[in-house]
Amino acid sequence: MAQAYCVKCRKKVEVTNPTKVTLKNKRPAVSGTCPDCGTKVFRIEKA
Repeated sequence: MAQAYCVKCRKKVEVTNPTKVTLKNKRPAVSGTCPDCGTKVFRIEKA
């Protein structure tokens, strides 16, 4: 599972509904939602 930092909860959380995306500069990233508050979370991965 992917982890990302939730700004609203102020902690690292397991991403719910993770979706792999590619940024404009071709870097991979994961986007999803926080399981606690439902806020959108985002994490850029290593290329």
